[in-house]
Amino acid sequence: MIRDQNKKEEFLNLIQEHRKIIFKICNSYCKNKSDREDIGQEIVFQLWKSFDSYNSELKFSTWMYRVSLNVAISFYRKDKRYNDTISLDEHLIEISAEEDLSGETERNFSLLQQFINELKELDRALMILYLEEKNYKEIAEILGITETNVATKISRIKEKIKHKFKNIHN
Repeated sequence: MIRDQNKKEEFLNLIQEHRKIIFKICNSYCKNKSDREDIGQEIVFQLWKSFDSYNSELKFSTWMYRVSLNVAISFYRKDKRYNDTISLDEHLIEISAEEDLSGETERNFSLLQQFINELKELDRALMILYLEEKNYKEIAEILGITETNVATKISRIKEKIKHKFKNIHN
């Protein structure tokens, strides 16, 4: 009984410490509040269900991203209504606190958000992690692909996005 209580407390502490991961994934795959709450609950449930299989030799955040993204992508595939928007507002707020954004910069952030929203689920997850400044090794671990594949995909996505920006500005 004490072991179960300790496990529960450890789990809750880890979830609390890394809750921003869940919020980020929910906001990236769901636009309305009700959907975000549903997917958030499902993520926590799946994390709890698989907590016994967590390998403590890995970073908890890496494992949490992997489970959370798998849940989000499954939800997305079950119901296409989850194909709404990725919110880069958190990044905008951080940047705007440092400097005043020009109208063009704000427009470019909006366009970037739009372009990322148009990506396939895996590519969208890849860009979320890239924008989180995760290194290629960690992205590879989270998504279950090779580092080479991560580098190739990011390079291709960046080229695709650059091309879209170029077409808009011409």
